[in-house]
Amino acid sequence: METIRYPRREEWHRLVRRPHLDASQLNDTVSAVLASVRAKGDAAVKKYEEQFDHVKLKGLGVTESEFSHAETMVPKKLKDAIRLAHNNISAFHQAQLFEGRKIETQPGVTCWQKSVPIGCVGLYVPGGTAPLFSTVLMLATPARIAGCAEIVLCTPPSPDGTVNPAILYAARVAGVRKLFKAGGVQAIGAMAYGTESIPKVSKIFGPGNQYVMAAKQQVSLHDVAIDMPAGPSEVCVIADDSARADFVAADLLSQAEHGADSQVILITTSERLIRQVITETDRQLKALPRRETAAKALDNSRLILVGNSQDAIDLANLYAPEHLIIQTVNYEEMAGLVTNAGSVFLGPYACESAGDYASGTNHTLPTHGYAMAYSGVNLDSYSRKITFQHLTAEGVRRIGPAVAAMAEAESLAAHQRAMTIRMEKAR
Repeated sequence: METIRYPRREEWHRLVRRPHLDASQLNDTVSAVLASVRAKGDAAVKKYEEQFDHVKLKGLGVTESEFSHAETMVPKKLKDAIRLAHNNISAFHQAQLFEGRKIETQPGVTCWQKSVPIGCVGLYVPGGTAPLFSTVLMLATPARIAGCAEIVLCTPPSPDGTVNPAILYAARVAGVRKLFKAGGVQAIGAMAYGTESIPKVSKIFGPGNQYVMAAKQQVSLHDVAIDMPAGPSEVCVIADDSARADFVAADLLSQAEHGADSQVILITTSERLIRQVITETDRQLKALPRRETAAKALDNSRLILVGNSQDAIDLANLYAPEHLIIQTVNYEEMAGLVTNAGSVFLGPYACESAGDYASGTNHTLPTHGYAMAYSGVNLDSYSRKITFQHLTAEGVRRIGPAVAAMAEAESLAAHQRAMTIRMEKAR
């Protein structure tokens, strides 16, 4: 990890840069895979599964017997944990249900909104070396609460053609019935365009690597909506002299182990804490099964010493992290200054892992600085708001002259006439 001490503000933009991947090569690869899936459907998906996931598939759909077998493979302790997490996630998202109310903006002019669920949604759940069954809960639970009629889930299979049992169990707990063995760009293309096996969806949700993020962005131009451009995971920790170095090191490593392209940043006012965190990180890293992956991510990471807490929060807001952990004495005060972050964790005991799994908040969050413009996944992500209005004759008399005047000023005579003929009848 690179250590930077008291950087000038003009240097901050350099410090918040993410790891770079040659986008031209990436986008060319993604475009080619998407074009093949659009043209050849299941055959292309199977081809790329063999090429990228090293598995030869006869069919893409997960069968009922595979679901049943998976349930016997998941230990009771994990089943209980999944159900607890699902209950908390349900409670948090249930509280977000929209309650529209009618507003009379003028006498005789009534306006309101109705929330309508998206009919068919596609969920992408990363697999591979770290099958994220928790993401199944995060994506499928609010989809069910919102009332989406069809939920399609894609996840990469293992080389033996099976899907991780915990992913299948979590899918059943969350109410998913259509699950397909497809990963990466080919899965995004299949849900965007539809294949013989995989239905076309209206909106795609879920995190992934930079290839998945690029695929989601490309298909969103013409074919399907997406939740957000969610890419490699990241965390920013703000800490002062009161923070425990072992807690901070554990938080940094919990994100670094996601992938070599992940990034972790510590912003602190304490020189002593930086020294202790370096020592603790080295010690804890040695014990991690995924230490090689985490070590590569740490190469992209920074420890930044700043002069005061205001600089710390300003730099964090410029970074706009996916996860922001605040371990300071005045964390409540600091929380009020946060303007750009996906999800915020306050105090020494609120580790990011809590939000990843079981506190109830959603862990599908904007990365790469997109927290400046995007929210994390929430119940509203799965619905649309349709507006309604009703005008009486009195309503026409109240707003008709303003409508006619504005339409005339914009040289839209038909708009003007649509109101004036009503004004004549409403006298």
